[in-house]
Amino acid sequence: MKKAVVVLLAVLLAVALTVHAQVNDIKQQPSCKYCGMDRMKFNHSRMLIEYDDGTSIGTCSIHCAAVELALSIDKIPKALMVGDFISKDLIDAEKAVWVVGGSKPGVMTGRPKWAFEKKDDAERFIKENGGSLSTFDEAVKMAYEDMYQDTKMIRERRAMKKKAGIEHMHK
Repeated sequence: MKKAVVVLLAVLLAVALTVHAQVNDIKQQPSCKYCGMDRMKFNHSRMLIEYDDGTSIGTCSIHCAAVELALSIDKIPKALMVGDFISKDLIDAEKAVWVVGGSKPGVMTGRPKWAFEKKDDAERFIKENGGSLSTFDEAVKMAYEDMYQDTKMIRERRAMKKKAGIEHMHK
C-alpha cells in the first residue's frame, strides 16, 4: 500500500512539474526573441531550446528556432521542445511527427511546418489540410532552405504594414 502511494505521489509530482513547465516557458519568455511574436498566441508552433549550459530560448516557430540554432553554433542543445499542434503542450521536437506543407498558413514561413505528438493526429491533419509526413531533421533542413524566401516575405509584409500605418495616420 505504501509503495502504491509513493508511486502515485511521484506520478502526480511529475505531472505537476510538466504542467508548470508548460505554462512557465511562455511566462518566462512571452515573446519570440527574433520576431517579437506572442508565444502564447502561437503556442501550437512555439519552440523551446534548452542548452547544456543551463540557458534556454523560446521562439514562436521552427523558423525562428532555426535562426537561433544557427546563431548559437557553439552551444549544445540539451532539449528541443515544440508545441503539439493539437494539445499545445510542449513535446520532444525530435520525436514529434512533423507535417510539412498543406493549405494551413505557416508561422513565419511560406512552407508550413507543424509538429504532432501522435501520428494519427498528423495523418488526420494531412487529410484535412494536405502536406506530408516528415521528421524533425527534415523539417529543420527545410526551414534553412526556406530562410531566404521567408525572411524576404516577412520584411515585405512588415514594410507594407508600416506603410499602411503611416498612410492611415495622414488621413
